[in-house]
Amino acid sequence: MTATDVQTGTIGVGADPVSPDSPAAEILARAKAVAPLLRQRAAEIESARRLPADLVEVLRGTGVFRMGFGRNWGGPELNSVEQTEVIEALSYGDAGAGWCAMIGSDSGLYAQFLDEAVAKEMFTSLDMVTAGLLFPTGRAELVPGGYRLTGRWQFGSGITHADWVISGAFIYRDGQPEPGADGDPHDSKLFIVPRADVEVIDTWHTTGLAGSGSCDYAITDIFVPEGRTVTFDTVRNGEGPLAQPEVHMRNMPGVPLGVARAALDHVREIASTKVGPAGAMADDYRTQVTIADCEADFAATRHAVYGALRRQHEVLSAGGTLDDLTADERAALPLSRRHAFRTARSIVSRLYDLLQTSSIYQRSPMDRWLRDTNTMCQHVVAQDRILQSAGAYLLGSKPSFALSLGVIGGGKKS
Repeated sequence: MTATDVQTGTIGVGADPVSPDSPAAEILARAKAVAPLLRQRAAEIESARRLPADLVEVLRGTGVFRMGFGRNWGGPELNSVEQTEVIEALSYGDAGAGWCAMIGSDSGLYAQFLDEAVAKEMFTSLDMVTAGLLFPTGRAELVPGGYRLTGRWQFGSGITHADWVISGAFIYRDGQPEPGADGDPHDSKLFIVPRADVEVIDTWHTTGLAGSGSCDYAITDIFVPEGRTVTFDTVRNGEGPLAQPEVHMRNMPGVPLGVARAALDHVREIASTKVGPAGAMADDYRTQVTIADCEADFAATRHAVYGALRRQHEVLSAGGTLDDLTADERAALPLSRRHAFRTARSIVSRLYDLLQTSSIYQRSPMDRWLRDTNTMCQHVVAQDRILQSAGAYLLGSKPSFALSLGVIGGGKKS
C-alpha cells in the first residue's frame, strides 16, 4: 500500500466500493487525472488570486460542478461520501482549485430547494457554477412578486467564474424588519441572482487560499422573484440523502484532507531520497516519528469524516431522516468536519518544521500549504462555534449554529 493509495481512496476508507463504470468512479478518475496539472499551475493560480479561465473549464470537464444534480435531471447524483472523495482528489492538486470546486458544485444541491420549473429555467446546463455567502448581511425589501435586494457580502469563493450568486439577506417590509413565521424577530432568506447583476470587488489579498478568488461582492437594488429565494427548511424539488438542510457543508472536509495528504506524500518522497551530512533522512529518528505521528492523525481524521458521512448516508438512503441518527452520530458530522481542518493544519505545520529552512521559500509547496491550511481554518466550519453547537446539542441545550447539525428551528435535542 502506498501513500497515494490512501489519497485516492482505493483502500476504501469509510466508503463503500463503487462500480468502476459508475458516474462517481468516472468523475473521481477525472479529478485524480487533473490533480497533477493543478499542482503544476499552483503558483500561477495563487498569483492570479482566482482560477484561470482555462482551468475552470478543466474542472468543468471533470464533472465536479454537476455531481450534486439528481438522476431525475440526468445528473450523476453522487452521494456525500463520493462528493467528498472528488473534492479531496482535486485539493491534492491545489487547495484553491479544490475550494472552488467544492463551492461551485453546490448548484445541484440548491436546485432541490427551488420549484422544479424555476430550477430548470435557471440551470440550463448541469455544469453551471453557483457562488456566494449564505449568512444574511444584505437587505431585501418586499415588493410585489418578490424582493429588491441590496447589500455587500464577503467571501464570494469562485465568484469570478460563477453563473449564479446566492446571498443571505434580512427581509424588510415598508422599511421595517419583517418577523419570521417561527417567532424570529427578523426573517431572512437566501436570494439567487445572475452573476451579471453582481459587482465583484477585488478585496482578496490574503495569507492563503488565494486561488479561490473569494472576493467581496455587491448587489444594488436588484429584483429577485419569489421563486428564486431559498430557505433550507423547505425542500421543493427532491428527496433522499441530498435533500437535507446541511447538505452543502458535507463535502468541505475534502479540501483539508487533500492538502494534508499532498503534504505527507511530498515530505515522504523527500525523506526517502535525501542524504545529508548526518546520513539518510529516512534513517533519522525525528523524521520517522514525525511522519508516523502525522500519518496516524491523518488516518484517524479521514476515517472519522468518512465514517460519519457513511453512517448518515445509510440512514437517509434507507428512508430515514437526520432525526433518526443518534445524538452522537449527528454531532459527529460537524465535529469530524472541524477536526479535519484543524488536523490538516497541524500536520502541515509539523511537516513544515521537519523540513526546516527548505520549507520557507515560496518555491516550496510547504510554504503554500502552510498558508492555505491556516486560512481555511478561519472558516466558520473550523471554528469553536462548531464545538459549542455540537456540545450544546449533546447536552440538550441550544446550538448557536444549529444548521451545522442539520437542525432547523430551536435546535435542542429531543
